[in-house]
Amino acid sequence: MIQAILVFNNHGKPRLVRFYQRFPEEIQQQIVRETFHLVLKRDDNICNFLEGGSLIGGSDYKLIYRHYATLYFVFCVDSSESELGILDLIQVFVETLDKCFENVCELDLIFHMDKVHYILQEVVMGGMVLETNMNEIVAQMEAQSRLEKSEGGLSAAPARAVSAVKNINLPEIPRNINIGDLNIKVPNLSQFV
Repeated sequence: MIQAILVFNNHGKPRLVRFYQRFPEEIQQQIVRETFHLVLKRDDNICNFLEGGSLIGGSDYKLIYRHYATLYFVFCVDSSESELGILDLIQVFVETLDKCFENVCELDLIFHMDKVHYILQEVVMGGMVLETNMNEIVAQMEAQSRLEKSEGGLSAAPARAVSAVKNINLPEIPRNINIGDLNIKVPNLSQFV
């Protein structure tokens, strides 16, 4: 089972942190720091598997990582997971990000965090691998984007509500609003209009 997914840059700044096991926030930050230091001190010529740090479970857990440009993608897994399978999963995740963002970079992870989390949830949920077919993941992402566009996006909802209220043509401002047992007296607003 996947215990955590960490993505951080070459300086140790976390860009994506997802824990599938409950840890207090201070412990999570220590795990990110310890994982960064364990991965950073490894040479590029050695394998991408190492035993988990003391905070995440020691020898029962493995850290499997890949280094792409300025980002480290680290999956912390228990001993039941296949190292090569997780390396392939990291590759699928990165290639899916690359397809969705067209040459993904660190800034995409920063400014499109919602999409990155959506893609991750299509791949892994609750620490279990859901989907490894990149085309299926991209298709679901595109379907989600179409749905958001058809609804106008959540961010556009307040603006639509304000414009709808402004476009109401009332011959005069009501003084009393009655809704069932609820009576609302509207103050004189003519001085503000």
